[in-house]
Amino acid sequence: MNLKMKIFRRAGTLPAIVLLGTFFPLAASPAAAQVHPAEIVNPQLKTLEETYFQQLIALNHKIAAAKFPLEFKLSRYVGLSPKQQEGADSRGLEFVKFRDRFILKVTGNYNAAYNADLLTQNQRASRTFLDVFLPILRILTQDLPPDLACDGIGLEISYHVRRRTKASDFEGKEILVVVFDRDKAFGFAGMTAEQQQDVVSHSLVYVDGKEFGLALNQADPIDVQALNPSFASAAASAVAAPPASHTLPSYAAASSEKLTLHPAAPAPGTPEGGPVTPGQPAKTEAPEKSATPATQESVDRAQAKYQAQLDSFAKEGASKFHFVDYAPPAFALFRKQVALQITLRNPKPFDPEATSIYKRAARSFDLFLAPQLKGMLEKLPADLECDALDITVLNQLGPKTSSSEALEFVFPLAMLRQFTDAEITNQELINRSIVLVNGVRVAINLQQVE
Repeated sequence: MNLKMKIFRRAGTLPAIVLLGTFFPLAASPAAAQVHPAEIVNPQLKTLEETYFQQLIALNHKIAAAKFPLEFKLSRYVGLSPKQQEGADSRGLEFVKFRDRFILKVTGNYNAAYNADLLTQNQRASRTFLDVFLPILRILTQDLPPDLACDGIGLEISYHVRRRTKASDFEGKEILVVVFDRDKAFGFAGMTAEQQQDVVSHSLVYVDGKEFGLALNQADPIDVQALNPSFASAAASAVAAPPASHTLPSYAAASSEKLTLHPAAPAPGTPEGGPVTPGQPAKTEAPEKSATPATQESVDRAQAKYQAQLDSFAKEGASKFHFVDYAPPAFALFRKQVALQITLRNPKPFDPEATSIYKRAARSFDLFLAPQLKGMLEKLPADLECDALDITVLNQLGPKTSSSEALEFVFPLAMLRQFTDAEITNQELINRSIVLVNGVRVAINLQQVE
């Protein structure tokens, strides 16, 4: 059965495939940014990011400007509604380590809502593959060299699904992940339909974290176990792997080999524990290291131990501390330490023409984040087993239709507690922490920038 785009209407409802952005004010596309090499600790991933950095920036722009049947937006987060996408991190291209292979990952949200009554799961995945995956793959393989120094290319795309019941229409989401070997990715466009299906059948494909036998232009998927033994073996391996391995590494679940920050060179700042003197050079301290380096197992244990408290913290944080709803608090590795990642949105916009990145960072800390830190710590368990809090503040630049800026503050937990107990100053806390603006480390003198 050939797959056709089916449109369905009834009184008071929407068509089977709709552009979700129609119902929200759409933000103008911000200037395409790119994950900076300074954010990556794994030396091989860091080298890849440095080698292809300018090409990735250009690709980010090109994909953002490309035309799709419905709106597609690059993002480091998947599963966002169009409203949530406003101001979200749009750096959707990066090199990651996935199942011991180095992959160029493309992540984004496709603003289509498929009607599950008319399109099967395979038809929805097939339509997304043909309408979004293939155009992006063509852009990548046209602009990157065939000997790209990685093992493969992967895309992770989220889209929405509507289901009709007698009482109401329910809307959820699905996430399609496809990972091609590098050589197959570069040769895919020149293949026949039969050859393309063979490549898809022998690649890693997941829908909502489960192995999926994607059948292009068909109603029903292929039985994964009916494929040849090499793929069946890979599928069995995937089943045995932890659930997190069924999706490409994402910003919300970073690990030391994926998206954690690389130590930057010391920058001018203020002397440790001393007075603030304009122009006086000093080192900016990083979070203090634990006696024993943490591992991903440490992160997983902490996540399991505190999950109930984190769920409660996320709900209260959304109402009291301006937490974003698409990135709940979660543990991650940061320079071989366990850090609790939290993302907030500053409700007060900045005029980018009237402020510098340093002034915005200082004001975001002093006027928005610092007053909330004590309340946030009080909501966390007293025995919290982590070394640092990694807090991202999203600032709106100009009116709502403009772009945003991500400020990241990595605070050693011990120093943070001293600050909230009024034992050290705000500048001393900043000096002992790491501050990044859109992934680039900066030094902040809180008094001097004013």
